[in-house]
Amino acid sequence: MNIPHIPVLLDEVIDIFKEIKSGYIVDCTVGYGGHSEAILKSNSNIKMICIDQDDEALEFSKKRLQPYSDRVVFKKGRFSTVTQELKEYDIQGVLADIGLSSLQLDKKDRGFSFTSPTLDMRMNPNSSLSAYEVVNRYSKKDLETIFKNYGEFKQYKKLASLIETQRVKKPFESSRELAEFISQNFGSSKLHPATLPFQAIRIEVNDELGELKRLLENIKDLNISKSLIAIISFHSLEDKIVKNIFKSWTENCICPKLASRCLCDRNHAKGKIITKKPIQPRKEEVDQNPRSRSSRLRIFKFF
Repeated sequence: MNIPHIPVLLDEVIDIFKEIKSGYIVDCTVGYGGHSEAILKSNSNIKMICIDQDDEALEFSKKRLQPYSDRVVFKKGRFSTVTQELKEYDIQGVLADIGLSSLQLDKKDRGFSFTSPTLDMRMNPNSSLSAYEVVNRYSKKDLETIFKNYGEFKQYKKLASLIETQRVKKPFESSRELAEFISQNFGSSKLHPATLPFQAIRIEVNDELGELKRLLENIKDLNISKSLIAIISFHSLEDKIVKNIFKSWTENCICPKLASRCLCDRNHAKGKIITKKPIQPRKEEVDQNPRSRSSRLRIFKFF
């Protein structure tokens, strides 16, 4: 079987769940099954609930995980909403790899690549909003907002203005065309000039930060005691969300910040942070898989 994606921080993920004696681990973003397969191989006590919104990824994972079919449940959908269907299961762990798969990046028709002939970027091909609508129909002000907030692109005003002027002459039809346009107008010493703008558009198209927040809220609402939560993120915006929400789960007092004194029972902490700093890939992994270099893993354990 040709494997189209190398899972990041694989040894670290296996190590997280190695002591679990029974129950299910939820892989919220199963993708092409790399993490799930490794967990199932390493621990015969574990069952998996594998979630993805991408039909192609789900079909691939079903074939890949066929040897473990009696220990795997598949669910299609956005991980933030599907988690609400899991209250009947004995959940002992949750894993979410928030990054794109290599296949999504490499397949030209998905529109994520700088050389793609389409302008799409939808993780779920059935979603109504694509990169084409964002680039060609968003107002200049809205483009400025996403380039600034989601791409942290310093020249966000200039880029939004250039796109607005150019699309009047001719709409952008492909990611290749957009990447070339950005390259012609902006320079970069380390990154391809289109890297951060493409990140911003992709986040907007897929509501990635909203999805991550909803996922973490739904995990909390499952009330899964003693469970381990492992989140792999790939840029600072995601990592900051995970860090802050994990921190909020450790707070005993939930009174308003401006309250003159504590009125709650100061017993609201839900668990503890296992990783004071995020786990990063070792040099050997980055050498083998350069796309892993920006990955960050944070772990939380519920009481």
